[in-house]
Amino acid sequence: MPIAQSLIDSAAERGAVVDALSFIKVSAVTGEKIENEVVDLCHLQVTVVFTSANAVKAVDDIVLHADPEWEIYCIGNNTLDAVKKCFRNSIVVGTAKDSATLAALIIEQGADEVVLFCGDKRLDTLPEALRKNDIPVYEAVVYTTKEIKQKVTKAYDGILFFSPSAVSSFFSANKVGEDTVFFAIGNTTADAIKKHTRNKVIVSETASKETVLNYAVEYFQKQAQPDNL
Repeated sequence: MPIAQSLIDSAAERGAVVDALSFIKVSAVTGEKIENEVVDLCHLQVTVVFTSANAVKAVDDIVLHADPEWEIYCIGNNTLDAVKKCFRNSIVVGTAKDSATLAALIIEQGADEVVLFCGDKRLDTLPEALRKNDIPVYEAVVYTTKEIKQKVTKAYDGILFFSPSAVSSFFSANKVGEDTVFFAIGNTTADAIKKHTRNKVIVSETASKETVLNYAVEYFQKQAQPDNL
């Protein structure tokens, strides 16, 4: 489920009909190699980076209740909530709304080196920025993302995206009318949308699915007001 049913129900109470469609499938990487890597890191006091709640969950499933004592940088909202829930003995030393801003923060605060827990489709934005500033990055791929290509026959007023991978998957099989408005969870996802369309793209100020949906509902409520007809 790309978005919680409670959020869909809340939108319905405000007059918005929301269809939740999955265009990607996320699976944790399994096997002795990655498990040993993560467990070894669990016993070290290192600085780690999470840009996805999927990565947090994948790592937590490996370390279980080991409670590593890490210093953590992460994207805010959903990812931050997952970090606080899973790694209670770790310290969150910095958060940001997107990968580019998070990289700038890590550079500003002078991290010596970082461990990036990521997926196999991760973008270059953060690791390239850190390496260009002489901050070594060890990447541990803890989940994979598979595109689910499906044709959408219904015309939507608005479409919400929560990851660049979902954007790629959607546009590989679909086209939209020029009046469709897109809503993105962050700048990275918005940039991915803009590669495929010139339609209006509204970017959430916080990396939260709830916020993105609220933006969409409020936007169309405003459009429905008499002054906008």
